[in-house]
Amino acid sequence: MTKRIVKVYPRFERLWHWSQVILIVTLMVTGFGLNGVHSLIPFGPAVMLHTIAALALLALWIFATFWLFTTGTWKQFVPTLQGMMQVALYYAWGVFRGEKHPYKKVLWRKHNPLQAATYFGLKWFVFPAIWSTGLLYLTYNFWAGAVPNASFWIWAIANLHLLAAYVIAAFVIVHVYLLTVGHGFRAHVEPMITGYDEVDLTPEQEAYLQADEPWRLKPQES
Repeated sequence: MTKRIVKVYPRFERLWHWSQVILIVTLMVTGFGLNGVHSLIPFGPAVMLHTIAALALLALWIFATFWLFTTGTWKQFVPTLQGMMQVALYYAWGVFRGEKHPYKKVLWRKHNPLQAATYFGLKWFVFPAIWSTGLLYLTYNFWAGAVPNASFWIWAIANLHLLAAYVIAAFVIVHVYLLTVGHGFRAHVEPMITGYDEVDLTPEQEAYLQADEPWRLKPQES
């Protein structure tokens, strides 16, 4: 295996990531305001901004899902148990003892097992929960008259929406914290800006990139 600097995050994935960051932060700030945590934004504008950001994020997720499946990038998010325990133990206490990260990033698997499992859970369970409850919440006036016990259902929908939002907020907090461990904040964030990251390549993978996708390989310093 050879360590090379390779473009592993294409332009769309980086645009998707940073657009998602902006929209999720907007939703968190306005959502907390609507639930009385702060009064930085008046209720009416907060509702409007929350709705616009939510619809924009939903559109982004739909487009990103299409991109994931048409490019085959979805395979990066398939969880695996191999190496899961070692990574979990590293984050539990190994990182505090200065140990090296047990996972080595490779070309076709840029997410470690714990990352892949977390993203899988978010994309297949938490995100759909917040999409569906948000849309039901938004369209309450259209279906309330046709559903028995509508007041109970809107209460259940609102609380499920809030629960999913807190799960996403917890993920954001942990995600930002983990950016500060290991190689440091800059080393973790820079690849999502430039697209380049250090990965282990087999001789076959390196030969393939040099022959078919040379633009993805950063020239080695002499």
